[in-house]
Amino acid sequence: MEHMQIFFQQLINGISLGSIYALIALGYTMVYGIIKLINFAHGDIYMVGAYVGFFAITKLNMSFIPALVASMLFCALLGIVIERMAYKPLRNATRIAALITAIGVSLFLEYGGILIVSPQPRAFPDVFPMSKLTFFDGKVYMTNQQIVIFLVAIILMILLQYIVHRTKIGKAMRAVSYDQDAALLMGINVNTTISATFAIGSALAGAAGVLVGIYYTSISPLMGIIPGLKAFVAAVLGGIGSIPGAAVGGLLMGVIEAMVSGYWSSTLRDAVAFGILILILIIKPTGIFGKNIREKV
Repeated sequence: MEHMQIFFQQLINGISLGSIYALIALGYTMVYGIIKLINFAHGDIYMVGAYVGFFAITKLNMSFIPALVASMLFCALLGIVIERMAYKPLRNATRIAALITAIGVSLFLEYGGILIVSPQPRAFPDVFPMSKLTFFDGKVYMTNQQIVIFLVAIILMILLQYIVHRTKIGKAMRAVSYDQDAALLMGINVNTTISATFAIGSALAGAAGVLVGIYYTSISPLMGIIPGLKAFVAAVLGGIGSIPGAAVGGLLMGVIEAMVSGYWSSTLRDAVAFGILILILIIKPTGIFGKNIREKV
């Protein structure tokens, strides 16, 4: 019975954490699907989102939903600026040049953040009073924060699916990801489509930043490094370039991490996360939902 209680508690914790990873992983996978770039600055956009949410709540006295929307809009704008200034000039450059630029943008955001907001961690304000749903005579519980995180993540993922499959810009994204030259010949504005992809992916990362602030109640300028890398592992696990794959990979990643913490040791969860990446690359490099397409790096 005790094992059952630990399992369900860690499953609830894992789904909450996995929802956040899924939102960040979606940005990686969307950008990769369109321009075959791993945007390593993506984890730091999530950090910026957390700070925008923090200042919106503390300085502008916004409630949770307006702060979440403000964070998503700011990060969407930041994503467009980064794409136009850092990645667009390198679109025809070598893959390694774009990768080094992505790392450079990541460091710029991290240390720019330290300069602007100071390196000290900040306590994220209590947005809603803590309440718990309990099961198994109070041995297993789910907080209202975990419910909100899961619901927000699900709503944003459904919204993303709607945008990609039902809107004009979504159709343009799919066309550009399938064949950029053919899309250009069909009259699709490729530059606008790529900017829209960065905007949507960055907005999701911004939302994840606010949700993490609520969940962990502490934010810092370097908070995006490890979650950003884990979300990248989640995107690879699901199949990089696949939107459903990123969502499933993120949830799986969160659950695996929670199970390792619950049954083994929380100090090993990072090692297990990156061990999973090595295993996927050895056994099934295309991930769960990925297509087996050979490409030159």
